[in-house]
Amino acid sequence: MLDDRKLAVLRAIVEDYVSTNEPVGSKALADRHNLGVSPATIRNDMAMLEEQGYIAQPHTSAGRVPTDKGYRLFVDRLSTIKPLSVAERRAIETFLGGAYDLDDVVTRTVRLLAQLTRQVAVVQYPSLTRSAVRHVELVPIGPERLLLVIITNTGRVEQRTIEMPEGVSEESIAHLRALLNAHLDGCWLNDVPGVVAEVPDRLPPDERPLAATVLSVLLETLIEKHEEKIVIAGAANLARADLSQSLRDVLEALEEQVVLMRLLGEMGDPAGLTVRIGTENPHESLFTTSVVASGYGAGDQTVARLGVLGPTRMDYPGTMGAVRAVARYVGQILAGS
Repeated sequence: MLDDRKLAVLRAIVEDYVSTNEPVGSKALADRHNLGVSPATIRNDMAMLEEQGYIAQPHTSAGRVPTDKGYRLFVDRLSTIKPLSVAERRAIETFLGGAYDLDDVVTRTVRLLAQLTRQVAVVQYPSLTRSAVRHVELVPIGPERLLLVIITNTGRVEQRTIEMPEGVSEESIAHLRALLNAHLDGCWLNDVPGVVAEVPDRLPPDERPLAATVLSVLLETLIEKHEEKIVIAGAANLARADLSQSLRDVLEALEEQVVLMRLLGEMGDPAGLTVRIGTENPHESLFTTSVVASGYGAGDQTVARLGVLGPTRMDYPGTMGAVRAVARYVGQILAGS
């Protein structure tokens, strides 16, 4: 365990290196920070920090840089996450508040995160496996065709066109619609197959062929949509980062949806704010990056995750504050949608 003075020295090294991208020396720390000790004492503390693996000397110069272990201790000992300014909060409310559907919410969120943090933003669509039915609509679109619309509590809208059996009346369609909504309103999508199994038995025999057709398509839709989707923005921000030779590997990893899904899926507490630094990431091509992610959802239900990816030399307090704030606003939008 490090004492408070060595923690203060480590904190100062992280802040200076993130700010300047230059190795930090003892004299610079003494000049820039009110550490209350001499440069000689700071040098001794830096030697101890280096011996324990929290900082390293990249060149033969006197300067030191944080290691992944140093960043981890810095993040774990953060007393406060940098709050957003009033202007930033107002901008988030205005920008996200103008979204008109789930696709627009996700698109605006990923763009906003990239702009706020100047990192690569990643937003996962709400998972169907963690969604519930809000409404089922059946809309005739021709003499033999029907549009099935499934709306979830997370704002997802799934639509499928159905070829109807011959001779189906509008009354039969209205009856089936009412029965489906009575059974499925608030039902978790994972539970839908068991719930709808008894629906045909509640209908007169002449309406059962329509019910069988609609239910078949409904269940197929839920199965087909099991694979989730991720949206990214701000990849150009990596050009500013000091990733050098690893930039190509990082960009290739970002193109792989499976890598990003796994990355978010293994970020620890699904509801809380999680930071994974450097070699803590599961994919070797991301060892030079850090990921800050948070769950978001309607009410107490976390339905997906969002976050940012950037170099390990990032503004952790500011990035964590932005990710947490945006996740909360998106959750409020879903809860009120």
